[in-house]
Amino acid sequence: MGKTRVPRDLSDARFGGTLDETADELVVGEAVALDVQPAGIVLRLAAALLDGVCLVALLAMLLFGLARVWPPGADTVWLLPLGIGAAVTVLVLVPAGIETVTRGKSVGRYAAGTRVVRVDGGAIGFRHAFTRALVGLLELWSTLGSVAFVVALFGSRPRRLGDLLAGTFVQHERGARRRDVEVLLPVELLPWAAVADVSALPQRLEDRLGAFFRSAADLRPEARETAARMLAAAVAEHASPVPDVHPEVFLAGVVAVRRERDVRALRARAALLDGAAAVAGARPPGFPR
Repeated sequence: MGKTRVPRDLSDARFGGTLDETADELVVGEAVALDVQPAGIVLRLAAALLDGVCLVALLAMLLFGLARVWPPGADTVWLLPLGIGAAVTVLVLVPAGIETVTRGKSVGRYAAGTRVVRVDGGAIGFRHAFTRALVGLLELWSTLGSVAFVVALFGSRPRRLGDLLAGTFVQHERGARRRDVEVLLPVELLPWAAVADVSALPQRLEDRLGAFFRSAADLRPEARETAARMLAAAVAEHASPVPDVHPEVFLAGVVAVRRERDVRALRARAALLDGAAAVAGARPPGFPR
């Protein structure tokens, strides 16, 4: 779990942000926050413009090549189908293939430091890339990006229509990552920590505790208070005894006790392995050198 110092004053101005400020953090499953930062509209626009220039240049070279190899005097009835096929290949199949092979990258995204990922943070597949490229014919090329801009502008996150249909979004890989925070044992819980038993705490609740303390500073005081009370009620079912303190102080104590228990277990295991290695590497009694 992460580390943080539990604030005593929940009305501190540092924790006065609105809930909308947490929209850049994805939370899935049991309130587990993913370390993912969605890319802004400006970055996406810059990457899209660079990709568009590259694709237009590729389409122009392909059409120019077809015109050069076209037999003089041949029937021109096939020119339109060939042109449409070339456009579909360059504007749909090429972007989909590149995003599939590079796992969400493109020329513009390499330059902008962004990547297309699934909504759960995983790498995209051909289905996701093909859906985005196919819908891009309508919202990007047919309307010069106006539909994509409007959808991204008024959505909860800057996701265009192709992202909504494919279940993807664009993350910013070069964004500043949050520093780990440290959870310290509150002074008033020192006697409780000596007799506390939190060994029955399931992993899903431990993950939720880490997610809570990582995002607590971004919550409004009332939302933070509500989240702490709900989480403390769930944790209290697996802790004994339950101290009569503020819910967030109780949660901090559980984190500290749990961390100390894990550290002791790891140290004991390391000592056991060191002892076994010493015995295994020692020369048997009476064995000649």
